[in-house]
Amino acid sequence: MSAYDIEVSVVIPCLNESGSVGTCVEKARAYFSARGMAGEVIVVDNGSSDDSVVKALNAGAHVVHEKVRGYGASCLRGFREARGKYLVMGDADNTYDFASLDPFLDPLRRGADVVMGSRFRGKIHRGAMPWTNRYLGNPVLTGLYRLFFRTRLTDIHCGIRSLTKDAFLKLNLHCLGMEFASEMVLEALQKKLKIVETPVDYFPREGRSKLEPMKDAWRHLRFMLLFCPDWLYFVPGLCVGGSGFLVLLALIGGPVHFLGHAWDIHMLVFAAFLSILGYQILNVGLYAKLFAVKQGYLESDSTLNWFARHLRLETGVVLGLILFGAGLVLNLWIFAEWWQNAFGPLYRIRESVAGMTFMTLGLQTVFSSFFLSLMNLRR
Repeated sequence: MSAYDIEVSVVIPCLNESGSVGTCVEKARAYFSARGMAGEVIVVDNGSSDDSVVKALNAGAHVVHEKVRGYGASCLRGFREARGKYLVMGDADNTYDFASLDPFLDPLRRGADVVMGSRFRGKIHRGAMPWTNRYLGNPVLTGLYRLFFRTRLTDIHCGIRSLTKDAFLKLNLHCLGMEFASEMVLEALQKKLKIVETPVDYFPREGRSKLEPMKDAWRHLRFMLLFCPDWLYFVPGLCVGGSGFLVLLALIGGPVHFLGHAWDIHMLVFAAFLSILGYQILNVGLYAKLFAVKQGYLESDSTLNWFARHLRLETGVVLGLILFGAGLVLNLWIFAEWWQNAFGPLYRIRESVAGMTFMTLGLQTVFSSFFLSLMNLRR
């Protein structure tokens, strides 16, 4: 039998869903029968302690057992077992209608690689989704995802979606938990796959929910931040470091009157702290982004390409030494004045803070340049 003698494989991860998994399997098989297509239903049991496996088998599913716990682990196992040209994944709690799969298959036949369901573009039936998830959790997480990864998708965490088997083989999927849903979308975006979104009805689930709202939300948010160094590091680093450095430059010459107050030494020290902190965040961001690209987690982008073209080891060392030298000269000038005054009272706090800040930033630049060059070495 060739790899694609079966047209559609429906993959259903399952953990203690005895009240609904049989219905889901029957709906999918009824869809195949009505369309006269060759299809299979794969139920991936993730350690059920009820009779979910028996119900799935009686309904005609092919059941496989995945010992590694987690939503992602179950989906990955099901995708690997699937023999179909098109893969459809959906939850076993009967919240999605497996008897209406045309919207998830027709776009694939027309050339799409991935089809995402959108509950917010479809109909969310009464009692199907808690108001906290409907108006807070999902919109906020999807909004952040749209911002971080520049996509127009409206429901990143919808539990029903489809993709071609060829597209699955292109995706570098590893997440074993709920964040698998976010990882799939990110991988598809990075691989420039064609993604289509379709409205979907969302029904009240049967049985007890396995979701842990706060824990699962954090897992999704953590995944997004780890795979979006621009927003985790570069935006905060530029805001913090840039504002601190501008204030530092403004206060070197003396107090500044603003909003009816005189901003002086204390603000200067705080600005120096912000400058160093922001610069450190930017450096860590470069390390993280370069590491992620080298490991294949992220694709190289314009930021890394610019640094690769313009900032070599020697350039970074020279820039760092210039910055360090400027701070050193300033502090030597202060020391010379102190010496000329027989080491008497010294009132150069403003200039001293600025000089030490420049020296710190310069040394960070030098050592960061060596570290980035080490990460860029090829074996």
